[in-house]
Amino acid sequence: MLSIKGNVIESLLQGTFICRTSNEEGWRFLKNPANREQVDDYLSTLNRVVATVGGTADADVFFCGYRQLGDTERRIVSQQFRDICNALTPLAEWLVLVQEASAQDAPLTEGSPIRLNELQSIVEDTPAFREQLNRISHYALFRSTSSNVDAQIKQVFKKLCELGYLLRPNPDKQIFLGTGKLDYLYEVIRFIDEAEGLALEDRAEASSQGNLI
Repeated sequence: MLSIKGNVIESLLQGTFICRTSNEEGWRFLKNPANREQVDDYLSTLNRVVATVGGTADADVFFCGYRQLGDTERRIVSQQFRDICNALTPLAEWLVLVQEASAQDAPLTEGSPIRLNELQSIVEDTPAFREQLNRISHYALFRSTSSNVDAQIKQVFKKLCELGYLLRPNPDKQIFLGTGKLDYLYEVIRFIDEAEGLALEDRAEASSQGNLI
């Protein structure tokens, strides 16, 4: 059986984002500077490092990054970045839909709960939300082929769990939690927005009237 440190290292190398919601034991382990240093020392032999969302030592989301970028590492990072960029439109539109349907002032973040049944009821009762969900669910990211709200929303949530943006703590309940990967997604959006001047936040807010991109 792996130790806590071993489990943390294995999770990081698998590309998992470790936060309090997804892995509280691993998160507490990495919040300890001495433990994080031990993990860093091991990862350094593989040209990896414990990275954090926001880049600060007191951050609450940990993931594995490259210590130095050679040609091979650059190709891998570039592909990962392209994958996220390709998924930005459906992900951003879904986040806007959840925020609007839930009447929340703040966007979904790590630890935020979503009750699928409640969200589904609101979407079913609101033509504009049904239209948004229909568009979102048929993006290549989610690949829904259904015209039924129940099938569409369940396909979207299933895919978001597979991608690591949501977690379903109890398989017997339709309650989902946002993970730290959402916080990483916001960092990517901010980076692209600042680098390219795309005004993505304003365009996301207007997504109910058209596509983001």
